[in-house]
Amino acid sequence: MDSMTPFVLHSPKSMAQALALLQAHPGGRLIAGGTDLLPNLRHGIGAPDPLIDLSGIAETRHIRRGADVWHIGAGVTLQQLELHADIRSEMPALSQAAASIAGPGHRAVATLGGNLCLDTRCVFYNQSEWWRQSNDYCLKHRGDVCHVAPQGGRCHAAWSGDLAPALIALNARVDILGALGPRSIPLADFYVDDGARPLALHAGELVTGVHIAAQPEGMRCGYRKARVRAAIDFPLAGVGACIVMTDGVLRDLRVALTGTNSRPFLLEGTEALCGAVVTQELLDALGKLVKKQVNPMRTTATPSNYRRQVAAVLAQRLIGELAGSVSS
Repeated sequence: MDSMTPFVLHSPKSMAQALALLQAHPGGRLIAGGTDLLPNLRHGIGAPDPLIDLSGIAETRHIRRGADVWHIGAGVTLQQLELHADIRSEMPALSQAAASIAGPGHRAVATLGGNLCLDTRCVFYNQSEWWRQSNDYCLKHRGDVCHVAPQGGRCHAAWSGDLAPALIALNARVDILGALGPRSIPLADFYVDDGARPLALHAGELVTGVHIAAQPEGMRCGYRKARVRAAIDFPLAGVGACIVMTDGVLRDLRVALTGTNSRPFLLEGTEALCGAVVTQELLDALGKLVKKQVNPMRTTATPSNYRRQVAAVLAQRLIGELAGSVSS
């Protein structure tokens, strides 16, 4: 890994100051924990002018539970999400997703906002400068061809964050601040199916946090992922899910996936599975939905079809676990 190139660092103390700096420096990059951005910068991917450090902004580090909504600031660390007793009790999918990310040292500094704004990844992109130069640059950075699909015209780098699928399954909204003031959109709409530009942020905007409405009574949720190693690695596939069961019948089902496409996404068609007991037949139908909608490409060293199969199996196992038992 190369040494860092020189850069200017700004340390605002409020979101208003951070927003002003971002608008004054269109080429600037935001940094909080830096666990993903700094390795990329040391690999020569991007040259921020300047870096805007958000870690000193106290107003982004809150976790507040109201009567009917949770508010979680963008500066909350993954460690806080992992260990927060009420989150673990009421929204275990979120704490499980946080606990699955990287190692303890990373989680102590990495933030909610950083993980939601994670860059997409690809074996042709996340390499050293000399490797990328020797193998020709890719469409995502300094090149004009996607080496994953050379005949196409788009980047297929995969989005590999863990918090988003858990939060999408929980029907979370993301809070955004820009020159025109604050706005809030469903987190599922925050992502674009484009490996080169995966976030639906306007120029000069930044994420301030998320809010999650109270969940239906009887909601159960969880997060599962597959990776090459049992720690540190990004997901080859990850699944967040929420279900509501009444008298042994599946009343509501939300499944979100990561690691396979250029965006995390909510699985479509799950409403057709509701109103029935969770049987192996139902899980088989769920697996087919996943296989049709995931689109793993040659962005990792692991075969694409393996990731497709793993995504389906993870979803089936997770829903089976949440349902308690699978009827024959």
